[in-house]
Amino acid sequence: MTLYSYWRSSAAYRVRIALNLKGLSYHTEAIHLVKDGGQQHKPQYQHLNPSSLVPTLATPDGVLRQSMAIMEYLDEVAPNPPLLPTDPIHRAQSRALAMDICCETHPLNNLRVQQYLTREYHADADKKLAWMTHWMHLGFLPIEHQIAETGGVFAVGDTPTLADICLIPQVYNAKRFHVPLDKFPRIEEIWSRCNELDAFKSAAPEQQTDADPKLLT
Repeated sequence: MTLYSYWRSSAAYRVRIALNLKGLSYHTEAIHLVKDGGQQHKPQYQHLNPSSLVPTLATPDGVLRQSMAIMEYLDEVAPNPPLLPTDPIHRAQSRALAMDICCETHPLNNLRVQQYLTREYHADADKKLAWMTHWMHLGFLPIEHQIAETGGVFAVGDTPTLADICLIPQVYNAKRFHVPLDKFPRIEEIWSRCNELDAFKSAAPEQQTDADPKLLT
């Protein structure tokens, strides 16, 4: 399989974690989201992914986009270890937490939104940080509440699920932009616990071959 990825993409980060948890081998093709005006806009990549987003996963069965769909595909073709609990209510709770990130929080803070704020509203760094802090905090509030109810060792129970896979890249983003997380102790616990696992550590942005050393300092 080939994963078209960008080292700092939260959505690609999710898929890397899932692939690692499954123990699946894959090759990475870097798609730089800023260089050359954004390589995701090049015709050869748009042929693979008309949305001009990452990740894209090329599989023996076909080309897939959208991280949630990709991860559910991986769970179906390589069911062990599972990315969702077996109990129906816990499966729904894990999906709900994942969607809190993928549908409600991350889209408001991704690169193209930041670029739009700069281009159309002339937002400076401080205004963009205020925007991201507001939406991340609003997104983290229900997650913190649910983890208090469903959490065990991880966000839902005692094994990593889609909830943890989606949460960790969003926390990475919050820490990258110095968004305060003192109101979210359970989220911080899950962050620390997940990052003790090799599958999460090796998927981290700084571990990717296309990581820019100048941006890591």
